[in-house]
Amino acid sequence: MKIITYNVNGIRSAMSKNWMGWLEASDADVVCLQEIKATPDVLTDLHLVEQLGYEHYWYPAEKKGYSGTAILTKRSPKHVEYGCGISDFDREGRNIRVDFDEVSIMSTYFPSGSSGEERQDFKFKFLDEFGEYLNYVKTTCPNLVVSGDYNICHKAIDIHNPKSNANSSGFLPAEREWMDNFVQSGFVDTFRHVNPEPHNYTWWSFRANARAKNLGWRIDYNMATMPLQDKIKRAAILSEARHSDHCPVLLELDL
Repeated sequence: MKIITYNVNGIRSAMSKNWMGWLEASDADVVCLQEIKATPDVLTDLHLVEQLGYEHYWYPAEKKGYSGTAILTKRSPKHVEYGCGISDFDREGRNIRVDFDEVSIMSTYFPSGSSGEERQDFKFKFLDEFGEYLNYVKTTCPNLVVSGDYNICHKAIDIHNPKSNANSSGFLPAEREWMDNFVQSGFVDTFRHVNPEPHNYTWWSFRANARAKNLGWRIDYNMATMPLQDKIKRAAILSEARHSDHCPVLLELDL
């Protein structure tokens, strides 16, 4: 099964940059989207998604043009779970999950805290409460992949300048400690499982030509529960895709 996670920073914007051509070429079985910034009723190209063989499930935020997650899948899930039951997060469309017999896959969009103290506090609340929710999901869905934009660089290797960003949201000690605990609770960082090399990033600022210089952050992950570790066939960052300030991240499982 080929799984791709992609923060598209607006699905309509991505579609205007031949995202559909990329989707067809990707030949992914499941595509997890974040920051869709749209409701499906305003998307005029969904018939093209269906022509490529995908079912599509959308969980937009209540606020128009903001946040939201979605999953496209070529295999019919036995169940689709919208949200996590925590209203503050569900209003922002933060997560959606599809369950298959062999695996469950979640698309999730962690909050950013970069806009100020209020949103950073909201992010910490999300980490605490959503982290507890994931521990619960793991008991009912032991073969679980939590794909998405975590808005956190886990380690110094995951950010282009760890010293200057030591006090930046997304690389704060408390956020990185949460990632430590999350992994220790029974999750595998699938990309790092196969690739220990530096300078692998998934997001670049639009400023200062950062992408061309590869001055980025690795904040998008396919995290898998330990029972799936031996099934990891391939994991890669698809940095050549340029429909967003993020790029897609691939996980291939041998199920």
